[in-house]
Amino acid sequence: MSPKGRDILKSMVGAVEPARPEAPSAPPPHRPSGAVKAMNLSLGRLGEEAAAAKALRESLASGDKVLEIDPAAVEMSFIRDRIPVDEDPEFERLKQSIQGSGQQVPILVRPDPVKAGHYQAAYGHRRLRAAAEIGIPVKAVVRKLTDEELILAQGQENGPRVDLSFIERALFARRMDEHGFNRDMIAKALATDKPETSRLLQVAQTIDPEIILAIGPAPKVGRPRWLAFAEKYREAGGQKKAQAAMHTAGFDARETNSRFDIIWKALEEKSAPQRSEQTLRTQGGAQLASVTRSGKTFRITAKSAAFSEFLARRLAGLATEFEEENEGK
Repeated sequence: MSPKGRDILKSMVGAVEPARPEAPSAPPPHRPSGAVKAMNLSLGRLGEEAAAAKALRESLASGDKVLEIDPAAVEMSFIRDRIPVDEDPEFERLKQSIQGSGQQVPILVRPDPVKAGHYQAAYGHRRLRAAAEIGIPVKAVVRKLTDEELILAQGQENGPRVDLSFIERALFARRMDEHGFNRDMIAKALATDKPETSRLLQVAQTIDPEIILAIGPAPKVGRPRWLAFAEKYREAGGQKKAQAAMHTAGFDARETNSRFDIIWKALEEKSAPQRSEQTLRTQGGAQLASVTRSGKTFRITAKSAAFSEFLARRLAGLATEFEEENEGK
C-alpha cells in the first residue's frame, strides 16, 4: 500500500492496526501444531497491514460506522475462546502499540441482549482489555447479531490465526457444545471439518477443565500430544495423578508448556498395585490365616498347621474345579 493510500485510511478511522484476515470460504487450511505453530506465530503476521486495510475498506463500504465506546460498557463474549495467562508478551506488545499509536482496527460488538446501553464483544477482546487498562475509549463497529452470528464472527476472526493453541480451540468447542450449538455450527465457527471437531471435543470432554486451565494454552503442544494426554488421563488413576501433579510445589510458577510436561510425566508413571489384606478366622474367632492381594499376587499365610494341611489337600481339587468352571471361556 502506498504512503498516500495509508494516510487516507488513517484519516478515516485513526491509525490502521494489523487486523486478522477474514476466514476464507474454501475448505479449512492445514493447521500447524506444536513447535511448528510456535515458529509460525511471527511469520503469520507479515501480511497483516494489507489485511487490515482490506478489512477496514470492506467495513466502511458496507456502511458500518466506527464508534468510540467506554470499555466498561462492553462485556466479553458469552463464550471465551482464550485461556487467560498471567504473562502475555503479545498482549503487552499490543498494549504498547495502542498506547503509542492509538487503536488501529475497531473491535466488533453487538448491543447487549440484557443490559440496555451496554454491548457484548464478538471479537477484539485483547484490544478491549488494552483500552480499558490504558483508560481510553475503545473503537468499535456495532452490529445486531444473533448468538450464532456472534460465535461465527468470533470463531472466524480467530480462524486464520495461528496463535490460538490446540487446547484453546478444544475448550472453545466444548463451551459451544455446552451452550447447545450443533457440530455443524461448531465446525463453521472453528473453520474446520467434522473429524477435527470430534477430536477437539474428545480431548476437551475427557480432561477436566480445571486441569486444562491449570496447564494454560501450551502453544507448543499440538494435537497428537493432547490426544495421548487424554488417553492417559482416562486410564484408572489418571485424574488423581493429574490433580496431585497440579498441586506440587512450584507448579504455578512454571511456564505453560512446562506445566503440561509436569502432568504428562505424572500420567506416565506406573501406579503401584493396590494392596489388600484379610484375616480368616474360625466361627469361634481363632485366626487361621492371613490373605494378601496385590496386583496379580495372591498370598495365603497359614497361622495353623492343621489349616495348612487342609489347604494342601484341597489344592488339586480346587485346580480341577477352576478348570471346569472356566472351560470354553
